[in-house]
Amino acid sequence: MKNPHRSLFVFFALIVLAALAACGTSTRAPAPQARAVTIPLTPIPAPPPTRTLDAYKADVARHVMQHNPERVFEGELPPMLPAVVVLNITVDRAGQLADVQVQRSRDQGASEVALASLRRSGPLPPPDGLGPEHADLMTFSETFLFGERYLFQIRTLAGPQRSGL
Repeated sequence: MKNPHRSLFVFFALIVLAALAACGTSTRAPAPQARAVTIPLTPIPAPPPTRTLDAYKADVARHVMQHNPERVFEGELPPMLPAVVVLNITVDRAGQLADVQVQRSRDQGASEVALASLRRSGPLPPPDGLGPEHADLMTFSETFLFGERYLFQIRTLAGPQRSGL
């Protein structure tokens, strides 16, 4: 025969354990307190200004014209241009000319003036903010518009052309 007192004791012990568990009392060790960690604040560099190819070409055109004032004419473009030269220009990230080629021209003398003027202007402004960061070279085209005596304006900065009427 079973001992009734023992069963009662086990029953009450289970009730006490259940009550303690419901109250959230635990026999686990207390969680370690988090310590404040000081992380030094370093300024985040501002992103480089957004630059467009047109803005870069304007910088290059001003640069070339400033380095070749004896070859530049001012004022309105004449209705008939004696020569037009389109150059394909490749620069590295520092603005050094990597390559320059005549893309279009019908006047050898004008081509030579455009090429010499560009080379004399180096290094060009660096193409910061243009193209992918991993690209070492950037290529663009620029047009030299010639008036009389092989004097030029650069299309990116040139004003309107006079009409022939």
